[in-house]
Amino acid sequence: MTDLLTLSARETARRVRAGDVSAEAVCAAFADRIAEREPDVQAWTYYDRDRALAEARGVAAGPLAGITFGVKDVIDTADMPTGYGSALYEGFRPVADAPVVALARRLGAVMMGKTVSTEFAMASPGKTRNPAALDHTPGGSSSGSCAAIAAGMVHVAFGTQTSGSVVRPASFCGIVGYKPSFGTLNRAGVKALSDSLDTMSLLARDVRDAAFATATLAEMPSLELGTVTAPKTVGLFRTSRWDLAEPATRDALDRAADALRAAGVTVRELAVPDEFERLYAYHDAVMGWETPRTLAFEHGPLGDRIAPLTRAFLDQLAKATRADYDAALAGLKDRAAILDGLLDGCDVLLTPAAPGEAPAGLAATGDPVFNKVWTLLHGPAIAVPAGNGPGGLPVGVQVIGRLGDDAATLTAAAFLEDSLAENRP
Repeated sequence: MTDLLTLSARETARRVRAGDVSAEAVCAAFADRIAEREPDVQAWTYYDRDRALAEARGVAAGPLAGITFGVKDVIDTADMPTGYGSALYEGFRPVADAPVVALARRLGAVMMGKTVSTEFAMASPGKTRNPAALDHTPGGSSSGSCAAIAAGMVHVAFGTQTSGSVVRPASFCGIVGYKPSFGTLNRAGVKALSDSLDTMSLLARDVRDAAFATATLAEMPSLELGTVTAPKTVGLFRTSRWDLAEPATRDALDRAADALRAAGVTVRELAVPDEFERLYAYHDAVMGWETPRTLAFEHGPLGDRIAPLTRAFLDQLAKATRADYDAALAGLKDRAAILDGLLDGCDVLLTPAAPGEAPAGLAATGDPVFNKVWTLLHGPAIAVPAGNGPGGLPVGVQVIGRLGDDAATLTAAAFLEDSLAENRP
């Protein structure tokens, strides 16, 4: 059974379709892995081995045949509770799967269970621990999904990102986090926070699996990677908040740039334009105006039934005014042009994914400072593992591409992944 755990999602689906192995056997191998690691990692808010195996027995074919998925607990499932990470919704059972879950099942994937999310995918952490160091946060809000991948419990997991909820925890856990261009994957049936920012995303063990799963679910075969070619020019972009980058992240960015140069890629350091800092204010205004109103029910009379940290976060967001929001939207009329200007003729940008290694403790999930702007601009963002920091914990870098040009961004990220592997000490 160990061999099944080491196969990529791509190879697993190929073998199940060919009849070389059954989806039930794949599911059983991962169920054994969950039994082994879950007592320590605590990635799941709902998991039923018998239910998962029964689902796997019904899989015969499909492009995702036998691939095991984790489903973030803010994404609706009809046959499993969806609590949105909140005691307020404990035991809630939606009447239908979110479209992305329904489609994945139709294509042969097996939903293993629901992964832990922070409350409403915001600030209040759940029980999950970082598999690399159990006394450290896995990040959030897609904490359970990232930890489940890092602990080898599933091939792929669904996450969502409104600020940095996929890229940052992926960096902390040493896995790939792929936030596609806004709207690539259907986000109906997902607990909404900010209509202008919420993005359905995927976590995986490598870039090729993330590309394969997204290409299949989005019906965009151009995203699936074949032969990976080198980008011509990569822009090294440190952002206006580089002073918040810890040594682990600074070293990781250097390692990634050096690996690309060693592979013959031109890496060009880009100046950070003065107006970049304004984009942080735009993000905070958009999320600040939209989120408290999207969660008007939870932030209203029932506010005493949500976590104090969630209430405080909503109160802070609610300080954004309509004038702030309108000004931000006015400044964001052409996100593609803003992103293209930041790329400055480069194929992709290489930039920090998180401030550093995962912080110690489980009371907070880390700072999304290096993710907010890229989520705001709607382009593809991919966390790629880039070794370990001085504390021995994983640290990643982030690859940013043009809005809608996910194929080129995934290709560049996969080339970086390969280059880092070849240059690993």
